[in-house]
Amino acid sequence: MTDRAAEDVLLELLNTTPVVQGSVSDALGTPGRGRAWARGHGGGGSDAEVALLVAVRDALQEVVRGRRDPACLGEFLQGVSRVPVIEGGGLRWVLEVPEAHRLAVELVLTWAHVEETRPGRLKPCGNPECRRFLLDRSKPNSARWCSMAECGNRMKARRHYQRVKGAQA
Repeated sequence: MTDRAAEDVLLELLNTTPVVQGSVSDALGTPGRGRAWARGHGGGGSDAEVALLVAVRDALQEVVRGRRDPACLGEFLQGVSRVPVIEGGGLRWVLEVPEAHRLAVELVLTWAHVEETRPGRLKPCGNPECRRFLLDRSKPNSARWCSMAECGNRMKARRHYQRVKGAQA
């Protein structure tokens, strides 16, 4: 999987708890939906894998929001190793982890890679009523909303309304 594809899967995991019509929806919240999500993203879809994905997602969301220390992610990496393998005239690294843990571990490692190579680019949406996240790939690192069409327009309209209301008062 390319770095970009792995980052997209990480973002999709973080965004599995959006607010829909005023209440939180959970794309991993039922066994069937959780299994389907895992399978759709390269996992096997076992109950153990889904439970671990939920735990990793919840921890990552708290870390990205700044509510938990990133050290809490260490528990998901215990017993994990990468082993060098030479084949086809080149070296590649193979992740050694139980199959039910592989997808969750890959997502934690992807988060670590993003934080190392582009710190501050993975962030929560600037709309306080939104639970989504964004990976700012803009050159100036100025993106603030998960979606300009949704949250960006709402927040700009809200600020405009406050300015007009303030000017009338």
